[in-house]
Amino acid sequence: MTNAAIAPAALIRRYFELDADRDIDAIVALFSADATVVDEGQTRHGVAQIRAWQIGPASKYTYTTQILDTVALEPDRYVVTGRLTGDFPGGSADLKWDFTVAGGRIARLVIAP
Repeated sequence: MTNAAIAPAALIRRYFELDADRDIDAIVALFSADATVVDEGQTRHGVAQIRAWQIGPASKYTYTTQILDTVALEPDRYVVTGRLTGDFPGGSADLKWDFTVAGGRIARLVIAP
């Protein structure tokens, strides 16, 4: 099955599975070529910048993610609420991942408290 055949909810589950394994190549492959990621106030456009985010800031600390809730706002937009626990300052953080999916890929991801 290619990413294009993955339903939005399954695509989002896959993102978190791959993130737990730190499989950067597979994570980046979930995004469309012109995708946008907003994390820690920084906006990244396209797969090259998303890869740089995954290799750099997204890999800076070791953490686990506990999914607390998932809400479908629209057929192509889901907000996941979760808690990160790890070796970063403060040790835990409650975050929201706001996914927009188009064409079987992640088109936009906004991560914020």
